[in-house]
Amino acid sequence: MTATTDALKPLPAEELCWVPDPAALGFATTDELPPPDGPLGQQRALEALALGLAIPRRDHNIYALGPAGIGRHGIVLAEVERRASTQPVPADWVHVANFTDLRRPKVLALPAGRGRELRQDVLQLLGDLVDALINAFESQEFRSRRQLIEKELEERQEEAIRRVEEEARRRGIALLRSPVGFAFAPMVQGRVLPPEQFEALPEPARERIAAEVEVLQEMLQQALEEMPAWVRETRARLRRLADETAGHVANYLVAGLRRRWQDLPEVAAYLDELRDDVVRHAEVFLQIPRELVPTRAGVEDAHPFFRRYGVNLLVDRAGETHAPVVYEDDPTFDRLIGRIEHRVEMGALVTDFLMIRPGALHRANGGYLVLDAAKLLAAPLSWETLKRALFRGEIRIHTPFEGLGLATTVTLEPEPVPLAIKVVLVGDRLLYWLLAEFDPEFLRLFRVAADFDEDIASGPAEVAVYARLVADMVRREGLRPFTAAAVARLLEHAARRAGDRERLSLATRELVELVREADWHAGRAGAAVVEAEHVGAALQARERRLSRLRERVLEQIRRDILYVATTGEVVGQINGLSVMELGGFAFGRPNRITARVRMGSGQVVDIEREVKLGGPIHSKGVLVLSGYLMAHYVPDLPLSLAASLVFEQSYGGVEGDSASAAELLALLSAIAGVPLRQSLAMTGAVDQHGHIRAIGGINEKIEGFFDVCAMRGLDGSHGVVVPASNRPHMMLAPRVREAVAQSLFRIWAVDRIDQAIELFTGLPAGARQADGSFPEGSFHRRVDDQLRQFALWRQRFGAPAEAPAPREERP
Repeated sequence: MTATTDALKPLPAEELCWVPDPAALGFATTDELPPPDGPLGQQRALEALALGLAIPRRDHNIYALGPAGIGRHGIVLAEVERRASTQPVPADWVHVANFTDLRRPKVLALPAGRGRELRQDVLQLLGDLVDALINAFESQEFRSRRQLIEKELEERQEEAIRRVEEEARRRGIALLRSPVGFAFAPMVQGRVLPPEQFEALPEPARERIAAEVEVLQEMLQQALEEMPAWVRETRARLRRLADETAGHVANYLVAGLRRRWQDLPEVAAYLDELRDDVVRHAEVFLQIPRELVPTRAGVEDAHPFFRRYGVNLLVDRAGETHAPVVYEDDPTFDRLIGRIEHRVEMGALVTDFLMIRPGALHRANGGYLVLDAAKLLAAPLSWETLKRALFRGEIRIHTPFEGLGLATTVTLEPEPVPLAIKVVLVGDRLLYWLLAEFDPEFLRLFRVAADFDEDIASGPAEVAVYARLVADMVRREGLRPFTAAAVARLLEHAARRAGDRERLSLATRELVELVREADWHAGRAGAAVVEAEHVGAALQARERRLSRLRERVLEQIRRDILYVATTGEVVGQINGLSVMELGGFAFGRPNRITARVRMGSGQVVDIEREVKLGGPIHSKGVLVLSGYLMAHYVPDLPLSLAASLVFEQSYGGVEGDSASAAELLALLSAIAGVPLRQSLAMTGAVDQHGHIRAIGGINEKIEGFFDVCAMRGLDGSHGVVVPASNRPHMMLAPRVREAVAQSLFRIWAVDRIDQAIELFTGLPAGARQADGSFPEGSFHRRVDDQLRQFALWRQRFGAPAEAPAPREERP
């Protein structure tokens, strides 16, 4: 060891985890703590929500962005509910018939709760109209007037026939009536002349009679031609009589109802139109059996004719006390803007305005609508439909086929409903950035971004509020009280979850699950309160449930199916560390990284990249190695090596640059021919200057290598080399901390590749001297010498053979 490595001490166990002191929390159990004053650590998001909810513009909608599991939905709904509680109840919305065009029903806005009243009033009116019309049309007065009109027609018809008959008698011709019509016949002394006697008359007499009959037939024809006009006139008079009678009835009944609704001109106008339609169809009312007349239950079970007079209560606000808050968890096209249903009649699909059903936009109109952004975008046509409704400020119910130009059975075009709404989308950050980048209309409608934090600082004030949050969860869930030690264990796990001892995770969903499971373990143990060991048992049980794949990997390593060396020294081979995450459970595993070198053109081949298993960040990390080599060695000669790097037994994608420091060590070891300790593992990103930079998943990576070493037996030689900048992120499991405390396992934090070189090789790294060379016997000297040798070999290999004497050329 050198002075450098002697000065580099392993980290003590106390620095490997933040363990809160239960005594410093200031309470015995959570029963002593009040609930928190508001959401923990989300002040930025709350300010954005307050702004977006307060600005009454339809383009200032809100996108609440952040990772799942931190309580976004609960916080958003709570803030929206609080804001909505101060807003008035919006209007009821009803659809009624447009009697001039039944395909285009009208929409009416009514004060909250009055939609029910209008529907019941119209149902009552229909029942009253049927009774009143029957009585009016069966009254003696109506019958008398009708009979008088009909009698006048009969008399007029009879008078016309009588005049023809008298003229015929004067001419000696009889007018005969039969079921099939009229006929003329000659008379003699008041008696109809038989046909045989008529044939016996002289020719001049027969011709005279024929001429007389022809004149009479013209007179009869003229009289008969006038009769249809008299019938039409009579029918018109009867129609006027019916209209007058129905009008008196309808006017009387509707007038009383109209006075009740005179404060709403649109409703009064609708009642006038209903009255006129009733008058036009009064005869239909009389033909419908009494049992098919609507009752207060509705028009759905009544005669189909009465459906035109129904009131479709689209949105009913009766009983509500403030503006609506609607969370639609399935924002499909129909559930968002509503739909028009159909029924089968005589094998055909038919519909009417009573079959119009509201969507989430209708139910939230005048209030607030909360949607999941991912679900909204996953539902075909829903996103474009929502944007169109917000831009237009109206809800137009139609089928999705209309926009696609496909055939549709819809025969209705309902009047659009005016829209006044505030929409809050809840989604992750990536989706927000993608929409902002690729949908030019997104930021025009969702101008307010409420960005939720996933963690907070772990200062004393935040710790105190976090404890109150736990206490509130315990009370709401009806669980046993948690002791201060149990809360301290939860705080430790929250820091572990955040991956930073100076931060606390705000993953409240996971916290609730953990609190419930810890309470269950306390109950199984018969404890009255939840202790730290119960929280630990819950964490161990959860890890046990999810660790099947980790155990299989460890088993394969134990059986050398996956080869990982933890003893000895090997040239060009090092244990790198990676993290696998499946189903929310992450664990680390060591990966054997090997390097091979020879003389070449200065190319470092990343085998993972060549076979398309390496991601762009990993490939970038490998390219950094070339920059390091060019900057640190043989500056006066070209870099003349061919090297290959590979993750051995890697059968999936490799991404990230956290293995670049280990790859550099393996590469330098292969060049220098110096073996590396296999009892150590390395993680960290390296830059071209040889500085080690922080990486993610530090705890899982350390524990992954520790588990392999512990499985084979710890002897004090094993350890992990990590970036010094990752020290604040260490929240290691108790099993690792115990081994470190017993000097069975060690963790070194380095910030330069030279420190790692000395730990893995036992040689001094060596610093470049004044003459530009490295000290004799140093690791860098060996690397530099070998690269210089490669360059000289390459020069010798590429030098041309002895050249022939030049040939003299003539002028």
